[in-house]
Amino acid sequence: MEPQPFRELLLCAEEKRVGTRTVFVGNHPISVAEDYIAQRFCDNRIVSSKYTFWNFIPKNLFEQFRRIANFYFLIIFLVQVTVDTPTSPVTSGLPLFFVITVTAIKQGYEDWLRHRADKEVNKRHVYIIENAKRVRKESEKIKVGDVVEVQADETFPCDLILLSSCTSDGTCYVTTASLDGESNCKTHFAVRDTIALGTAESIDRLRAAIECEQPQPDLYKFVGRISIYSNSPEAVARSLGPENLLLKGATLKNTKKIYGVAVYTGMETKMALNYQGKSQKRSAVEKSINLFLIVYLSILLTKAAVCTILKYVWQNTPYNDEPWYNQKTQKERDTFKVDYVFTDKTGTLTENSMEFIECCIDGHTYKGVIQETDGFSQTDGPLTYFDKADKSREELFLRALCLCHTVEIKTNDAVDGATESAELTYVASSPDEIALVKGAKKYGFTFLGIHNGYMRVENQRKEIEDYELLHTLNFDSDRRRMSVIVRTQAGDILLFCKGADSTVFPRVQNHEIEATKAHVEQNAMDGYRTLCVAFKEIAPDDYERIDRQLMEAKMALQDREEKLGKVFDDIETNMNLIGATAVEDKLQDQAAETIEALHAAGLKVWVLTGDKMETAKSTCYACRLFQTSTELLELTTKTIEESERKEDRLHELLIEYRKKLVHEFPKSTRSLKKTWTEQQEYGLIIDGSTLSLILNSSHDSSSNNYKSIFVQICMKCTAVLCCRMAPLQKAQIVRMVKNLKGSPITLSIGDGANDVSMILESHVGIGIKGKEGRQASRNSDYSVPKFKHLKKLLLAHGHLYYVRIAHLVQYFFYKNLCFILPQFLYQFLCGFSQQPLYDAAYLTMYNICFTSLPILAYSLLEQHIDIDTLTSDPRLYMKISGNSMLQWGPFLYWTFLAAFEGMVFFFGTYFLFQTSSLEENAKVYGNWTFGTIVFTVLVFTVTLKLALDTRFWTWINHFVIWGSLAFYVFFSFFWGGIIWPFLKQQRMYFVFAQMLSSVSIWLAIILLVFISLFPEILLIVLKNVRRRSARRNLSCKKASDSLSTRPSVRPLLLRTFSDESNIL
Repeated sequence: MEPQPFRELLLCAEEKRVGTRTVFVGNHPISVAEDYIAQRFCDNRIVSSKYTFWNFIPKNLFEQFRRIANFYFLIIFLVQVTVDTPTSPVTSGLPLFFVITVTAIKQGYEDWLRHRADKEVNKRHVYIIENAKRVRKESEKIKVGDVVEVQADETFPCDLILLSSCTSDGTCYVTTASLDGESNCKTHFAVRDTIALGTAESIDRLRAAIECEQPQPDLYKFVGRISIYSNSPEAVARSLGPENLLLKGATLKNTKKIYGVAVYTGMETKMALNYQGKSQKRSAVEKSINLFLIVYLSILLTKAAVCTILKYVWQNTPYNDEPWYNQKTQKERDTFKVDYVFTDKTGTLTENSMEFIECCIDGHTYKGVIQETDGFSQTDGPLTYFDKADKSREELFLRALCLCHTVEIKTNDAVDGATESAELTYVASSPDEIALVKGAKKYGFTFLGIHNGYMRVENQRKEIEDYELLHTLNFDSDRRRMSVIVRTQAGDILLFCKGADSTVFPRVQNHEIEATKAHVEQNAMDGYRTLCVAFKEIAPDDYERIDRQLMEAKMALQDREEKLGKVFDDIETNMNLIGATAVEDKLQDQAAETIEALHAAGLKVWVLTGDKMETAKSTCYACRLFQTSTELLELTTKTIEESERKEDRLHELLIEYRKKLVHEFPKSTRSLKKTWTEQQEYGLIIDGSTLSLILNSSHDSSSNNYKSIFVQICMKCTAVLCCRMAPLQKAQIVRMVKNLKGSPITLSIGDGANDVSMILESHVGIGIKGKEGRQASRNSDYSVPKFKHLKKLLLAHGHLYYVRIAHLVQYFFYKNLCFILPQFLYQFLCGFSQQPLYDAAYLTMYNICFTSLPILAYSLLEQHIDIDTLTSDPRLYMKISGNSMLQWGPFLYWTFLAAFEGMVFFFGTYFLFQTSSLEENAKVYGNWTFGTIVFTVLVFTVTLKLALDTRFWTWINHFVIWGSLAFYVFFSFFWGGIIWPFLKQQRMYFVFAQMLSSVSIWLAIILLVFISLFPEILLIVLKNVRRRSARRNLSCKKASDSLSTRPSVRPLLLRTFSDESNIL
């Protein structure tokens, strides 16, 4: 006969099969029910690789030939193979094969590294409890329901519910740096009924069932309950929340051993659900190349069609059947032009280090370190106050700091008779809490940790005070406060609360606010992170009711957070304000200057973080993302919950903000950058919950345009802060901006595994090698040590790289159009017979040897502006905005220049051949001499054109430019000076030597090169004259400005408003 509670559990599982899953601990069913069908779960294998052994070749080739450049040369190669052409397929097939092979090897090696990393994770050995024994298995063989043993400093192999640990209170400490970027230790708890199960035998005897929600990517949300069956037929049910869930990828710290039951495995873990697979990135440069290739492909097809048509016209015309000569001898990534920068906060902008600065008690400010003998009355450092608060109020405030937190103690081993308070190391999920506890310790109250449910505090008199911890009302982004309920040794029940002033002030006595409010506002203006502290006494009868309400809310599977929030709101009322604290968060070196430089360069900077809004907003003020004059627009859970229907309130706010911004700014987005300093600046703050409403809104008429309105608002704001973001939401934000009109270039920078998704999604991914591991660096395009290096990377190297690559692209098309146009014009003189103008060796060597090294050296070494100037003047970066060097204007200029020079090569040589000036001593020059003269002028012109464009000369530039010309001359003499036995016809034999024996040809070559380069020389002269004039005017302006320049006042940190100030 089945126990009644188990029948209810089965019925509940059947009713909610879609929304929940039932997991039997240890895979020991409580009882077998006929109407219950066991759920199937995925295995624990992790797959991050892109290819397999079987699909690598076809899949990789498909991806490579999706690039228009590769496809273009593939078509050329196939035409040369299948059609009788005068040029060898080797000329296009060999370079294409080289590029495809090298790219395939590179991508194959990268995927092999991913396979190796997956194998390392999947084959890692873990210990599972089976039949009361520790069984060693591979990680990929873990099944949902298995009980896993994890040792200290090991990562969790899957998502686990904590059952017990080596500590007596069933707690363990975890770092989640690879998930949410937070390097602080977080405390997780086991339910009190399984705390004592510390051995494999006791774990194996456990009979319990866990009912929880289906896998979802939110790292901060988990709802479930565990039903424990002992000897009695009635099950004991306990609630499960995020504090009981150990996430895959997190690391066990300061705890020797834990036991946990697997609830999510493999690709259903929260870490896997937040993983953004590698996508094929396309830079703006590549997109421009694709467009240009389409144009040149059209030109090529047009040339082919014209030559083919005219060939048949020629052959069908009487007396034109034989062409002039028809004997065929043989078968012949953008990169750094960035528009949007997405950055993580913790570890990227900040050092994640907090310091307690000062506090305020009943309106009196305290700052400095006290002497232990007399409380606050004497100080060793500067102490600022107008008067002193009562001694009892001072002690009450310090007790609140020691009790109202989630800090845990890591006790280090001391050598000689350490006291209880010696060598204490505090660990917590938030560095703020550690700073407050350390601040209380400076003033004589030391938190000694939690022992058997009692919080221990050492007061200024070295006396130990014990407080029974009854309930913890955890912090959340909606309430923006946290509280604890404790029982004193005298039996009194107290509630201590700390939180943002906007959430604490409405819940305390009105007459207590004014004295503290002024200090809070001043601290906020100084840039400190402020928290208000309050308390109240709870009567025993009221506590019984509160305890009952809290237990009921914690047991709820549906709407648990809402029910708990309502109970918390009812408890945290009618409190008494004690005081406030001020804590400083340290930014990374030069983080603020880097943000300012990026703004000055015309880039929009967005901060995407998993931290709470107050913390993130404080950092944004400190790093000057938000200025003191910036008006903030909030789209957060707090602002939209003012209405009963969230969607309606969200729609109202979106419409209101759009009207305000459209009215404030002009419609043209190009003029927006210019108006940032002239008009009111706006910043947007949005959290993860509201973003989910916007991106996943219902499709009725009132809400299907949420996303478009939101995008319009973002485009008008100078800066955007996205807080409480899951890793997948960060990638969604980046993808949304990538798909905007105009396809802006995006850059993401972060230091943790939680940033990998947005790094992979953006066009340019930057990884910081920090305290949170190397996951971000391994998945990035570039890696830097600190955020400050982004300034030089973008403004200097990014600028130079873009100029180099843009010039390389344009020069590539230019030199090849110069190369092919004379061949096209030549067909009109040879009856469209496909007779080549150039020798086959020249056709093959032109792009491989004669013109390749100079442009390669240019694209690696050129500095048209020195690096120091680019770094010191961020506005120079705006000169390459909008992909300016790869627009149609420059493209057409290079095309017309190539067409002009190609016509000069051909018709200039043709004109000289019409006269007798080239004939000396009865010498008659033929078609190969004609083609060699054209080719010689071509090689010298395109090489000297690059020399004219070079601004930064090194010995390498000199060597490759003049060396390429010398190599061409040497090769021509060598190629034509020997009778090669493998050639059927020696058509180039002694042609080059005989050609250069004529002074007239020397003069003709020099003249044609000069005529070809004359427009470029004239343009350079005009630019230099204009540049000198501009420099002269600028120097005069600087001289006049220096007389009236006032010293700039720049605070060390532009501080934050922790509350409602400057918020619309």
